[in-house]
Amino acid sequence: MPQPRAALSVDVEFFSHLPAYRRARGTTDQMAVGHDGIDFLLNAFAESGGSGTFFTVSEIAETHPETIATIADRHELGSHTHTHRHLSELSPDQRRAQLVDSKRQLEATSGADVTGFRAPSFDFADDHFEMLADIGYEYDSSIVPCRSIPGWYGGEYETQQPVPAGVVSPGAPDALTEVPVAVMPGLRLPLTGTWIRFFGVRYTILGMELLARQGIAPVLYVHPWELVDLPAVEGVPSRVYWRTGEYMRRAVRRILDSSFEFVPVGQIAEESTSGGSGYR
Repeated sequence: MPQPRAALSVDVEFFSHLPAYRRARGTTDQMAVGHDGIDFLLNAFAESGGSGTFFTVSEIAETHPETIATIADRHELGSHTHTHRHLSELSPDQRRAQLVDSKRQLEATSGADVTGFRAPSFDFADDHFEMLADIGYEYDSSIVPCRSIPGWYGGEYETQQPVPAGVVSPGAPDALTEVPVAVMPGLRLPLTGTWIRFFGVRYTILGMELLARQGIAPVLYVHPWELVDLPAVEGVPSRVYWRTGEYMRRAVRRILDSSFEFVPVGQIAEESTSGGSGYR
């Protein structure tokens, strides 16, 4: 039997981009915390033979253009805004600038087309889908169909398969595809991000297998800063540090070694619009 498909996406941001860091009392003089995590992920994907999507904060291209070029040469490159600001906190003009500038910067640095987007912290405003389509994005991966989590997100969406944006937001352009992030069936909590560190990698792989039985290609996400040893900064919550570093590096390798074929999120989106399901 052919392997079921999954996507391991990467939200490429540094420790300093975290809202928890920006709100903290302390600071660190360590620059680009998380860059080594990008290198680890590139090597882990190469060893496993899989391919992923790197949703990237485009201001990183200003200081690390060679990293962006390497990502685009091996994987799909997507946008994660220009500076990792929460979109709902910005004016419409500021939101548009984040989406336009990031696409332009990443494409100019890499020479690749940037057609996919993910919002920081899955936070976006009412004009999100219309603005993405108008700027030239083809798909979005900014919704998590999980239960409502106080202080986090969730509770607004239920679809777990890629769908036209109009399905999740009436009136949104159907030319834009929405690719939801995977959640655990029944429990309806995310499978990755902080949740892999809370619940463990076996939880994640079990959820992937249960989704595959339903014909759903799981879309996972991790952050490069989760894969490195973080500097201690006063005011950053302890949950940010929980099981970062070595644990997460082992977890990523276990996921990539699981019985799935890892493909870019854009491939899952494209197959959904051409009559496929992103799963086989």
